[in-house]
Amino acid sequence: MPSFRALLSVSDKTGLDAFARQLVAAGGELIASGGTARQLAAAGLPVQTVETVTGFPEILGGRVKTLHPAIHGAILARRTAEDLDELAQHRIRPIDLVVVNLYPFQQTVAQPNVALSTAIEEIDIGGVALLRAAAKNYADVAVVCDPTDYPALAGALASGGVGAQLRRQLAVKAFQHTAAYDTAIAAYLVAEGTPAPAATTGELPDALHLDLALIQRNRYGENPHQAGALYGYAKEPPAFAVLHGKEMSYNNWLDLDSAWLAAQDFAAPTAAIVKHGNPCGLACAETLEEAYSKALASDPISAFGGILAVNRPLGLGTAQRLFDLFLEVVAAPAYEPEALALLQKKKNVRILHSWGVPLRPLSLRSIVGGVLVQEADRSEQDMEPAGWQVVSQRQPAAAQRADLAFAWRVARHVKSNAIVYAKNLATVGVGAGQMSRVDSVMVAGHKAGERSLGAVMASDAFFPFADGLEAAARHGITAVVQPGGSVRDEEVIAAADRLELVLCFTGVRHFRH
Repeated sequence: MPSFRALLSVSDKTGLDAFARQLVAAGGELIASGGTARQLAAAGLPVQTVETVTGFPEILGGRVKTLHPAIHGAILARRTAEDLDELAQHRIRPIDLVVVNLYPFQQTVAQPNVALSTAIEEIDIGGVALLRAAAKNYADVAVVCDPTDYPALAGALASGGVGAQLRRQLAVKAFQHTAAYDTAIAAYLVAEGTPAPAATTGELPDALHLDLALIQRNRYGENPHQAGALYGYAKEPPAFAVLHGKEMSYNNWLDLDSAWLAAQDFAAPTAAIVKHGNPCGLACAETLEEAYSKALASDPISAFGGILAVNRPLGLGTAQRLFDLFLEVVAAPAYEPEALALLQKKKNVRILHSWGVPLRPLSLRSIVGGVLVQEADRSEQDMEPAGWQVVSQRQPAAAQRADLAFAWRVARHVKSNAIVYAKNLATVGVGAGQMSRVDSVMVAGHKAGERSLGAVMASDAFFPFADGLEAAARHGITAVVQPGGSVRDEEVIAAADRLELVLCFTGVRHFRH
């Protein structure tokens, strides 16, 4: 008599025939459903169909096959005398191994223009029930949901049996698999029934289900005494590929995220250099090479050891310009072969290529006792000067208007209190993360030096007092954009007129903590 019974019902038939032969060689009796049974029989393997075991045919076009006491009783029975006697009374023999993977729901809905009815038919019911039943009874039953685990299981069987530790590991993987599967179905149905997002803030979902898989273990977190790792969304490719250099650190990933989002926020060729989460230099130009030079000129001291992200393929000219600067990371949507070859001569730089993964609409942050969730700040409603209110007597010139729009867009990528000095579509000074807004104005002015003369300034939130504008005017700022909305707006507007500044209100705040 065979030493164990195995139930096989797989959508992904990778490696199935070879694995089934190993099961038979180890003394296994095979039971299989539908197409799995047909493939095993065609391969010349001895196999019983599920209908033979249950004495009941598939019904509803295959929707119901394995949902039967002769199957689930055989899987769920504990190997106690009481349970085994009850099985015997009903002429049911235990099943010791369950090999199941599910209908390809995620792959189906990832295709364009999939009908809802098609997606519904790809929701596996019996397979999920089999996996959960076997995983629940992992003390006596082994469960496999991933073909990559076939060799480990076959090896264990050939060596005399599946140990308790391996059964537990496989059970955990099965529960993770069904959890991710259900999450994908729920997310699809929510999205299918949700209208396209409006320009204004919408409602957030009542529940969020995250399915994250380990991409990389970092040497440590922000500091050497902290563990750190990068996880990605399961079933999705990583956002970046490391083409050159050592592994990215926890801090590298954080700064890259800031740099990448900042650079991609602009339509023109743009370079963003980030240090400790804030842009120390960001510029737009007609060419990427020029944009990089302008971004570096903003704060070349802080740029040392920074992260560079660009929004255009990086060419040889840009690579030559940045070659002598020590950068931790360079990230681009593509590289010209000559540029990549040159950069790869720099041993200490990490070179990353973006796969073009779409940006997710929600931002999540862990706090004590929960997770804060918000819509990502990508609104375009206040980014164009045509929608602003010019509240000063002085009107902006065309060049000022363009620089104000640039500075305003940069400001939402700078940590609050955020102040951005800009001239000719490039930052010349950035004040970030200060507890006082006027201190941020002074930090930006210190960074800019004489370059602040004739520059413009953006503030991510309103000025509560006139002192911010007064400090900016002392640094030579000629035009200011801010949200407005302070109880002292009239005092601030009067100061702008007294100082002969342009002052624009956007009506929208852009805090970034």
